[in-house]
Amino acid sequence: QAWDNDIVRQLTDYIAIPAKSPMFSPDWAEQGLLDTVVRNAAAWVESQKVAGLTLEIVRLPGRTPVLFFEIESTQAGSTDTVLMYGHLDKQPEFSGWRNDLGPWTPKYEDGKLYGRGGADDGYAVYASIAAVQELKRQNVPHPRIVGLIETCEESGSRDLLPYIDALKSRMGNVALVVCLDSGAGNYDQLWLTTSLRGMATGTLKVEILTEGIHSGDASGLVPSSFRIMRQVLDRLEDSATGRLLPHSFHCEVPADRIAQARATAAILGEEVYKRFPWAHYDCGGATTFALPTTTDPLQALLKRTWEPTLSVTGAEGFPALQDAGNVLRPYTAFKLSLRLPPLVDAGQAVQELKALLEDNAPYQAKVTFQGTSGATGWNAPSATPWFEQA
Repeated sequence: QAWDNDIVRQLTDYIAIPAKSPMFSPDWAEQGLLDTVVRNAAAWVESQKVAGLTLEIVRLPGRTPVLFFEIESTQAGSTDTVLMYGHLDKQPEFSGWRNDLGPWTPKYEDGKLYGRGGADDGYAVYASIAAVQELKRQNVPHPRIVGLIETCEESGSRDLLPYIDALKSRMGNVALVVCLDSGAGNYDQLWLTTSLRGMATGTLKVEILTEGIHSGDASGLVPSSFRIMRQVLDRLEDSATGRLLPHSFHCEVPADRIAQARATAAILGEEVYKRFPWAHYDCGGATTFALPTTTDPLQALLKRTWEPTLSVTGAEGFPALQDAGNVLRPYTAFKLSLRLPPLVDAGQAVQELKALLEDNAPYQAKVTFQGTSGATGWNAPSATPWFEQA
């Protein structure tokens, strides 16, 4: 009831605020939107009047703000702390929304709330407090709980470690971290995330001319920057399969993770890949759907959790379709996003990627790769028996 009657409304208001992460909004401090969503969340938490809770908005100079709360232990003899984590900054908007939807225009329909940031990760602080309130309602003893809600996660959490250092003495002996910033296989059971892929992003730019020229005069002699881009990317990826070619970008999947993926595949089955909004069209009276790289549920899970993958998430140097004429463009630039297996070092991967893409450019074109962010993945330690049975 608390979720339906109150929290959905809070998230609706949150979605309407374009509180983009600093990487996508360099003037975030002047805009004040990150401060707004933090203040709104703090006001809601305080309004819940959780017994034993104290709360503070912490601001380090030049850093994005964080929301920090502490809840006293009700468990006799407990000296450990549970840390609840989340973030309130958002990824930027993009095109492709349904006509009646948009990133900053929240809409509740058929039990789902549409808009930017609600699931990633605006709900975290609200869900954390709601869970604590339910423990108290049922008189279930709990250890000391602290919450750290940041506003720089979508920019690589570059402000998080300074805050952890600043708040370390107040956090205490953290024995369990609850991070409400992942996914769920279904809504029928509680899911635990045991690994996350790392990531590396950057801009790859290919320059062949200093200005655009008429294709009727130059094409065939002046190589296309787009074709050079394709050649350069072929060093990284087998375009026929999507497999990344550098051996160092891969790692062996631990046996326990394969076993967990197999158990998950048995539960979810075809839903592992059918849940995505595949393009479709009519063909001979039947509807034909686009296909995934595999229809084996186990392989589907492993591909999206333990295999490296390249995605092109942005492009520059292209005119809009309605403005495209017969000009041979001087350059092509792609924003690259690599997902890396949990055990691959992201920093080393970025260095290897830069050398791979830039060295010995076709036609001596100017090829540059400017890395923008990177984060090594995470593989959970083996769960203790008490946690597995909880």
